[in-house]
Amino acid sequence: MATSAGNPNPAATRAGTYIRQLAGYRAFVPAPLPPDPPVVIEGELQAALSDADRALGRLDGSIQTLPNPNLFVYMYVRKEAVLSSQIEGTQSSLQDLIAAEAHVLSSDRPQDVDELVNYVSAMNHGLARLRELPVSVRLIREIHERLLKGVRGSHLTPGELRTTQNWIGPSGCTLNEATFVPPPPDEAKRALSNLESFIHTPDSLPWLVKIGLAHAQFETIHPFLDGNGRVGRLLITFLLCEKEILVKPVLYLSHYFKRHRAEYYDRLQAIRDHGKWEEWLMFFLKGVTEVSREATNTARRILALREEHRSLITEHLGRGAANGHRVLENLYENPIMTVAQVRTLTGTTYPAANQLVAKLVDIGILEEITGQSRNRRFRYEKYIELFGE
Repeated sequence: MATSAGNPNPAATRAGTYIRQLAGYRAFVPAPLPPDPPVVIEGELQAALSDADRALGRLDGSIQTLPNPNLFVYMYVRKEAVLSSQIEGTQSSLQDLIAAEAHVLSSDRPQDVDELVNYVSAMNHGLARLRELPVSVRLIREIHERLLKGVRGSHLTPGELRTTQNWIGPSGCTLNEATFVPPPPDEAKRALSNLESFIHTPDSLPWLVKIGLAHAQFETIHPFLDGNGRVGRLLITFLLCEKEILVKPVLYLSHYFKRHRAEYYDRLQAIRDHGKWEEWLMFFLKGVTEVSREATNTARRILALREEHRSLITEHLGRGAANGHRVLENLYENPIMTVAQVRTLTGTTYPAANQLVAKLVDIGILEEITGQSRNRRFRYEKYIELFGE
């Protein structure tokens, strides 16, 4: 039988309790959300919430003013995939991911790039499923399965809630040496069900606060044997889109979490140890504001780049300008292309497509990246650079 381990700090029970297990280690059992006593939204926290709301509103508005928002989502999703996965130790970059998706083979490509490809698949699957299924344990399990399919961690029951104890700590540490031990399997399952209820139960909490609480609670529950960090960050995106706070998934909050990685983990642990929900929410909301402003600026730069390159095409391509514009618009969704793809897109002959690509290279829109005379691929480098790491 498990027993309470006790804690000298009474505030710790606001988030949950450490329970001594029969095997001797202490596991944390989270209290259901919302926190009790309730989160106090006043002063600096109220100001941070207002700033985040305004910044998200500007971002949402800037995306909706783009000529075709769907074309611009491509890189935002991939940027989030790269950053979220890098927090968990992957080495692959945005360039590696784009090259892998375009089937550009390279001997020095990191082996873990398939994890990024899976992340993109999991996000796109989740966003599509939101049309018929709310954010739920079922959806979380589906995206987890896609996230780990065929990559590192694929032997750790993808899509299945864990049935054994896991723990967090330095590489090679034992359960008794862990920095944090999440709830035992039965408690984790119960806590995840409670989290789903919290998300969908109407209350007076602002949605950004609710999403911040939900992310932290998910990371504390740690319901899978692997992939919890990435799934928890995907949860933020899904909730922002499901609640129509954003019309498109263009907030790569992992950029902020990666930049402040140590503080990110410290803030989460301070919730468990000391019940510091307000401090976590302050950190979370500042991240929403910071990344929203960065993304809004990127959207403006994308629009400026598009107009610049449309002018170049009109000025230099003459009668081929219409096909040049068609290729340009497609590059926002497929920033690496072949002559064969351009031929299919424009419906021209291969020599005509080859000539069009050559002109786009000459005016600085495309860049050949293989260095080969055959099977060449061309990259929209200036667009990719806007998302540089």
